[in-house]
Amino acid sequence: MPSAIAGEEFARRRRQLMAMAGEEAVLLVAAAPERLRNADATWPYRQDSDFHYLAGFPEPDAVLALLPGRLHGEAVLFCREPDAEQARWHGPSIGTERAVADYGMDDAFPIEDIDDILPGMIEGRARVYCHFGREPLFDAQLLGWMRRLRQLRGGGVVPKEFVALGHLLHDLRLYKSRAELKLMRAAAGIAGEAHLAAWRCALQGRHEYEVEAELLHAMRSRGAVPAFTPIVAAGSNACVMHYQHNRARLAGGDLLLIDAGAELDCYASDISRTIPVNGRYSREQRALYEVVLAAQLAAIDEVRPGRPFDAAHHAAVRVIAEGLCALGLLRDDADAAIATGSYQRYFPAKTGHWLGLDVHDVGDYRIDGASRLLEPGMVVTVEPGIYVPPDEASVDERWRGIGIRIEDDVAVTRDGHEVLSAGVPKEPVEIEALLARR
Repeated sequence: MPSAIAGEEFARRRRQLMAMAGEEAVLLVAAAPERLRNADATWPYRQDSDFHYLAGFPEPDAVLALLPGRLHGEAVLFCREPDAEQARWHGPSIGTERAVADYGMDDAFPIEDIDDILPGMIEGRARVYCHFGREPLFDAQLLGWMRRLRQLRGGGVVPKEFVALGHLLHDLRLYKSRAELKLMRAAAGIAGEAHLAAWRCALQGRHEYEVEAELLHAMRSRGAVPAFTPIVAAGSNACVMHYQHNRARLAGGDLLLIDAGAELDCYASDISRTIPVNGRYSREQRALYEVVLAAQLAAIDEVRPGRPFDAAHHAAVRVIAEGLCALGLLRDDADAAIATGSYQRYFPAKTGHWLGLDVHDVGDYRIDGASRLLEPGMVVTVEPGIYVPPDEASVDERWRGIGIRIEDDVAVTRDGHEVLSAGVPKEPVEIEALLARR
């Protein structure tokens, strides 16, 4: 099924990239291969993000060649042809005819003919833009085409330069179009519904994996897949930043940290909330929660055009350092805690990352050594947290093992920002009221 993004948008992306690369270039992007989970069982297929961005084509065994100025068509796809025997086992392939008719390619050829056709297309071009070192099999194939070029008619004109494609392409991907933002809004909406469904079943005595099952059910039943393996961390498990074991039992006085996102048509969301299993935050949990929430709101305030990417982090660090000092978890004052980095014992992470086709999306965070300035169309996560290790001897026992993260997806707009995940409550009063209705 063609993508939710219109074919003309994919064509525009290809034109933009070719204009950036110049007339003498050829740009080559391979589809993701199928990957084995074990024996002959494959993982669920997920298209390579760059290939999807340029082609919207959902199958493996495909290569996109962009040839600026080629008279017979600049966007050429090599892909599988329909095969009755293959279709019987794996379903029908799209094929070259539909690649042109339905996916907007200028030209298409069977993938098995690529070794005979593509070297001739590359001949005479000065530069090859490609991802190197990502897929060893594709790297080997590319070198084979170069060898074949040298042998063409006593030595074809072989490109002199090989250029990493990432810099050009990833700068394009950083700016989301209206259609992309619409998909990301929908992905955040589905993830939000999944969080709320998970809260309803997050009762004392249940297991983390039962809560995870609710998340997955809510996403799949709405046509999405998880953007990453959900983190469902009860009690002190929440102090493990990338906890994924999801086997523990939920206890009455625990907090439950859920970090989960949905992926819709390859676009991701990424949302975290921390709720009390028994429906009420304890005094200590509430005190730390309110520090994290204040830090998150201060950080979101910094997400607007012209502000540096890292301004949100600095705002969150300031609020968290002040809060930890006020509550006595840090002995010095906030300025000293920031200067020495002592706050990092409880907040070791950054406050966010780019979001898009990848959960940790592409794009430079720094330009010429300075933090990149935010511009409309960029999307970031904002996710401060406080994590007090269960064995932290320097604090009173009542604080130990508390882990809290609050994360939202935030798009930069012309005059500020839009919180794409605003549908998931985060005020403690709202959360407690919702849990009371379980």
